[in-house]
Amino acid sequence: MLEFGLEPSVFIILCSVALVAGFIDAIAGGGGLLTVPALLSAGLPPHLALGTNKLAASFGSCAAAITFYKKRLFNPKFWWRSFIFTAIGAICGTLVVNVISTAWLDKLLPVIIIFTAIYSIFSKTQEHTGETLPDDNPALHKKQGLQGCIIGFYDGVAGPGTGAFWTVSTMALYKLNILFASGVAKAMNFTSNFTSLLTFIYLGHINWYLGLSMGLCIMVGAIAGAHTAIHFGAKFIRPLFITVVIIIACKLAYQAWLQ
Repeated sequence: MLEFGLEPSVFIILCSVALVAGFIDAIAGGGGLLTVPALLSAGLPPHLALGTNKLAASFGSCAAAITFYKKRLFNPKFWWRSFIFTAIGAICGTLVVNVISTAWLDKLLPVIIIFTAIYSIFSKTQEHTGETLPDDNPALHKKQGLQGCIIGFYDGVAGPGTGAFWTVSTMALYKLNILFASGVAKAMNFTSNFTSLLTFIYLGHINWYLGLSMGLCIMVGAIAGAHTAIHFGAKFIRPLFITVVIIIACKLAYQAWLQ
């Protein structure tokens, strides 16, 4: 187990960020856009920050997925192929990021976070009203496999914005409304989080105390956020969320590239 000492005030700030991130992630996706930059800003090395974030994020994605399932907004049997391909993609992505040097990760992660935030700002999601699952056919199987591999791989490599990518792509590919797409997003996000987490545990890139503490805060926020999303949707929080993310990401980019 890797240890990394933190000042009590920094620990409290990280847990507070985790609470907010869990709430936001359950509503709009992209909670990692807050937690990963926060962990990096606290001084954790990139590999350790990513692994610790996976531990914390698994709590929130699990809680949100269970909430959507209980509300009958997700059918696990229909998406079993997505589970498998997402797990495969996440394992591959985590193994790839493990061989990337810390110096490269220091420079790469702020760029990924900034571009993900920009994508979230300018992506235009269509307001689908569909609540019926698409026909089960070979074309659907290909979509599920390709979507799972690509987004699962991204989550294994970096992670921030994965939930948002799942929601947007699911609405576009299957013409489902945002609530049903969010149900798929939370389940698949948990799949890639947990699979990647197991790989990071094997590789030894986890701060257990910090990850578990933040995970509990994320879980509380995720439960509240999932219920809020089911009642109100995601639009009201995204502008403020993206603004904060860009400020944090720019700070990291400045530290990595200009100092």
